[in-house]
Amino acid sequence: MKAAFYLGNQTIRIGTCSPLPPKSDEIQLKVSHVGICGTDLHIYHGHMDKRITFPHIMGHEMSGVVHSVGESVTGLSEGDRVTVMPLGSCMDCPACRAGHAHICHRLKFFGIDTPGAFQSYWTVPAKNVFRLPDHLTMELGAMVEPLAVAFHDVRLSGISAGDYVVVIGGGPIGTMIALVAKDLGARVLVLEIKPFRLELLRELGIEAIHPQERDVVEYVNRNTDGAGADTVFEVSSSREGAELMTRLPRTRGRIVVVGIFSEPAKVDLHRFFWRELQMIGARVYEPEDFKKAIDLAASGRIPLDRLITDVYPLEQLNKALECVGNGGRAMKVLVECS
Repeated sequence: MKAAFYLGNQTIRIGTCSPLPPKSDEIQLKVSHVGICGTDLHIYHGHMDKRITFPHIMGHEMSGVVHSVGESVTGLSEGDRVTVMPLGSCMDCPACRAGHAHICHRLKFFGIDTPGAFQSYWTVPAKNVFRLPDHLTMELGAMVEPLAVAFHDVRLSGISAGDYVVVIGGGPIGTMIALVAKDLGARVLVLEIKPFRLELLRELGIEAIHPQERDVVEYVNRNTDGAGADTVFEVSSSREGAELMTRLPRTRGRIVVVGIFSEPAKVDLHRFFWRELQMIGARVYEPEDFKKAIDLAASGRIPLDRLITDVYPLEQLNKALECVGNGGRAMKVLVECS
């Protein structure tokens, strides 16, 4: 079978390897489509070389078809259309014992700590496999994992219909957060600096402004009768976003930190004290978020297909990664592996 191997130094080699037969509790999947996310870019640019094992197969946002099942697997059969929740939890650490296996202290993330989905066939534990509705396309099936991230973020925020929500960062996850929040009846404003993303957000019916071209605090206050936002999602992972996020919420408003900060960011703790703000960290997802994301994707209520801007064959993974990294007119880029 074919696989895309990351060799370091922004080098991808398309080669061959033997599919791994499934163990008793595993399923072998024929991979269809895989989405490229920020984690894949971090690996490609060498930022995670100390964590991975070379040569490495990336990828975790996927859709596929069950090819074969282990002897103890029930509920899934050959030919079923599926996606994967790519988290391997130890089930023995304090987080797992407390019911928070998604943030296991020894979490193994598929496509980072173990081989990922940029290959023709991928063998994974059966408990991580979720069936997709027959009418959902394989392209949209590969969007379920990032949509589950967004659903988890919104669920933890506790927003409800009528809330005023600000999303700092209009990339794929920020846009999906905005779409999920809007689907729940919230009023949503997205802050984004890239012209293509601003244009796309507005086409999707989401209010979006360039934060360097407007006084964002004044804008939010004017639209909330001076109160401020009910919830702010920080998705940009930027110094500017971290500094701005405390200036936007109302009294006892909420801030949900979704972006990953590699270095400690400057945060106005006095503002937390002054307005009794709440800050929530949101990481990956739980099984219920995956199930809800599948239902939402299948409902057609949000225009997920509009977020897919490019689809490349596996042989052009290098080009696909460069397309995402260069920004431009890219939102969500998929790779077809079948």
